[in-house]
Amino acid sequence: MKITVVGAGAVGATCADNIARKELAEELILLDIKQGFAEGKAIDMMQTAALLGFDTKVKGVTNDYASTADSEVVVITSGLPRKPGMTREELIGINAGIVKGVTENILKYSPNTIIIVVSNPMDTKNYLTFKSSGLPKNRVIGMGGALDSARFKYYLSQELGCSPADLNAVVIGGHGDTTMIPLINHATWNSIPVTQLLSKEQQDKIVADTMVGGATLTGLIGTSAWYAPGAGTAAMVESIVRDEKKLISSGVYLEGEYGQDDISLVVPIILGKNGAEQILDFQLNDQEKATFAKSADAVRSMNAVLTEMSLI
Repeated sequence: MKITVVGAGAVGATCADNIARKELAEELILLDIKQGFAEGKAIDMMQTAALLGFDTKVKGVTNDYASTADSEVVVITSGLPRKPGMTREELIGINAGIVKGVTENILKYSPNTIIIVVSNPMDTKNYLTFKSSGLPKNRVIGMGGALDSARFKYYLSQELGCSPADLNAVVIGGHGDTTMIPLINHATWNSIPVTQLLSKEQQDKIVADTMVGGATLTGLIGTSAWYAPGAGTAAMVESIVRDEKKLISSGVYLEGEYGQDDISLVVPIILGKNGAEQILDFQLNDQEKATFAKSADAVRSMNAVLTEMSLI
């Protein structure tokens, strides 16, 4: 079993570290465009093996896609942060070109792989990857829902005073501060609806805090988060390689599901050895359906940039 993580930055390296510790693969390739960067991160990780007791072989490479050959799962975290004066369209265009190039190089050596897209804006990048790769929709999956749902559980646990592990709660829609939809009406604490345990004021606060979870961390630490995104991505990899069939809210291409076509959005899926093996219908109420449709409209406005720039 071989797994590749493209991008050795904070999120990619944290994801790789989790994969290695859990021994999800015999060989893990960490690839980056910056000379020596992935190699250094890989050596650092391997020097923890004797201390942590894992046997995964971590290898860092600089732009050497031949080393990624026959990877069963590939995680793409590549992309540039937005710089002062840069428009959203410019950022999308630059990162879209990077992700498209990475996808082409990966498929050259691993045509049967399952791709997990982490690069932001995730919904648009996942849509681009699906459209440009020619892969079936079950093998192109966006990370975002796993992270947003983990944040949702965190804020719920703080109000309930319980373990996040005892909660079932998912976020759907776009992976963004204004487009995600924490499904508070579907959340449970060991089968008890949380709406029975929390006031309306508490519920509204949890939803609002979840939606700005990423921005909150950026404000506190001055950069995007990496521990939870890396762990969330590794959890998706684990469900695939161990065929765990876990319900993990993830970005997938929709063809009529939730009333949407020709778009990638976060919805609840079953994640197993074949990738996104099933999309689950959570039977949204009218308000949730309307919010989901509004989220889809916002994501489509970003996707339109791809067409304008002839990227799809």
